Amino acid sequence: MRLTKLDKASRIAIRDCMGAKPKEKILVITDENKREIGLSLHKNALDLGYESFLLEMKSREFNGEEPPGLVAEAMKLADVILCPTTKSLTHTNARRSAAALGKRIATFPGITKDTMIRGLNADYKKISKLTVKLAKMMDKTKTVRVTAPNGTDITMSLEGRRGLASKGLFHKKGESGNLPTGEAFAAPVEGKTEGVFVVDGSFAVIGMIKTPIKIKVEKGLATEISGGKEAKQLIKMLSSFGKKGRNIAEIGIGTNDSAKLSGLLLEDEKVKGTVHIALGDNKSMGGKVNVPIHVDGVILKPTVYFDEKIIMKNGKLLV
Repeated sequence: MRLTKLDKASRIAIRDCMGAKPKEKILVITDENKREIGLSLHKNALDLGYESFLLEMKSREFNGEEPPGLVAEAMKLADVILCPTTKSLTHTNARRSAAALGKRIATFPGITKDTMIRGLNADYKKISKLTVKLAKMMDKTKTVRVTAPNGTDITMSLEGRRGLASKGLFHKKGESGNLPTGEAFAAPVEGKTEGVFVVDGSFAVIGMIKTPIKIKVEKGLATEISGGKEAKQLIKMLSSFGKKGRNIAEIGIGTNDSAKLSGLLLEDEKVKGTVHIALGDNKSMGGKVNVPIHVDGVILKPTVYFDEKIIMKNGKLLV
């Protein structure tokens, strides 16, 4: 049987990234927009000899919206769960509950065929090593400052927060993250972030940014959002979630050198040499805010300080 590039990417996800074992049950959750990728994962899991199940639901309206109860219950019964969906299931109680039971979960929010092929054909051993190194450095960092040529100058506290590594290898019980992946990230302490960040790469749901979005932050909340059409889209997106939706939820650093800026946040936030800052839910990463939205904005050519040490200068990692 001749394998397509998508077949090969699907097999890397199942066999290498998830480390699926012979008798494990695999569950693929997809929707009408991501059916081709869902079917590819399911078909390749079967061809590799696994017991595989495919569940298609109606696409959700926003990132972090809970899946139907039937889907959430099915997640508790599988060993390996793969979620190529239009909107992200990462920051949902369904995903958190399944992970707490020891299930290994990969979410592929907004995945496209091109991103799947490009992002999965990466050297995940190399990516994993760099990502884990950065996450361990975050563990020991009290204050992170990010500056960039676009006007970004923001400071956040990581005191008492863990640095996390989405390294593309989810082999232990309860491990989960995005595929394709490659990012070290943490949830800043609520109420402590101050400054301004200007998103000039891409933004979740919105896509590539033409007019940079300027976000002023006071006491851990986005208090002013300005720019062009994209800024108005973001304001509208956040409007029904109150203050929790404007929480500074995440600081992340991309570590995947195969990823390219494409307008799809799933890939863009993993691009090596970029930083992303998210608004909304941080419960999944050790924070205290549980709200059904989590949206990230990518900053280009950042300079990053861990306490007094520069670990990235103008988009070039120095570690």
